[in-house]
Amino acid sequence: MKLSDFVKEKRSSTNLTQPELAEKAGVGLRFVRDLEQGKDTVRLDKVNQVLQLFGYQLGAIPINYNIPDDKG
Repeated sequence: MKLSDFVKEKRSSTNLTQPELAEKAGVGLRFVRDLEQGKDTVRLDKVNQVLQLFGYQLGAIPINYNIPDDKG
């Protein structure tokens, strides 16, 4: 699942609007919109501010090269 879809889903499931999410997370509305639209360049610290509201955080995980990708 894409990060943008995950944030949208969590926000919707908690009945928050984008402005409410931005206020609760302490980030700007523009950031929330960019995040939900899948902008490629967003600040990791701000992403984690948003995810923290839902009990999650984004971080480095090891890559498992033995799992085939869905590209073929």
